[in-house]
Amino acid sequence: MMGQTVDVKGQVVANDDVDGIHVLNNTSNTFTITNSRGEFSIPAKLNDTLAFSGVSYLLKKVVVGQDMINSKAMTVYLTEKINALDEVVVGKILTGDLSSDLLNSGVEREINFFDLGIPGYVGKPKTQNERRLYDADHGKYFYFYGLSAAVNVNKILNRLSGRTKKLEHRVYLETKDKCLSIARSNLSEILFKAHFLEKTHRNEFFYFCADDSKFDTLCTINDDFKMLEFLKEKLISFKSNLQLKSEK
Repeated sequence: MMGQTVDVKGQVVANDDVDGIHVLNNTSNTFTITNSRGEFSIPAKLNDTLAFSGVSYLLKKVVVGQDMINSKAMTVYLTEKINALDEVVVGKILTGDLSSDLLNSGVEREINFFDLGIPGYVGKPKTQNERRLYDADHGKYFYFYGLSAAVNVNKILNRLSGRTKKLEHRVYLETKDKCLSIARSNLSEILFKAHFLEKTHRNEFFYFCADDSKFDTLCTINDDFKMLEFLKEKLISFKSNLQLKSEK
């Protein structure tokens, strides 16, 4: 029973959005993410170390105990990072060409609104948080007596209540997390082949990079070479921090 692996089901609890939280078993190097309710399932055995991370939360590590093995369940509470954001700029991120990918996939194209001769939306599909932000900052216009221009009441109320700013922050974090995932996927192999880092520290390393303000700028530039150079510089600092921790 000591080395038995079971599927541990759990739930992440936090004050903000818990969708897409990264759950990594550092011991077996298995990985999953939470759903919109913060729920997850991951293979684990006694004394495995699970790491929970997201760009808006502090890294949380949990050692799997016997009670978790017996119940095959756990609840994890995350602490939100407190970052002051005076202005949020969301720009281009490292992303693939969806149209090209579809053409190369061999999948037969479905009929769209152009084929039917009707108008339709051709822009990039909005995420759930982007749609919420759009809805919060738009709405019906009302004309009031004595005013020559219409007033967007919905927009004003959401800005006064702070809801718009909160949604802007969520979109910023979502975009940052997507950029982080792409950088990790595209550059991990070449980075760690030249500058080795234990797999158990790699997830923590990338979130260490994301805390640097330069990372936001690089996400808007969309340049893999500059991102790789940045990661190399941060890796030196990260390894130095690990060395200091080990000496304490």
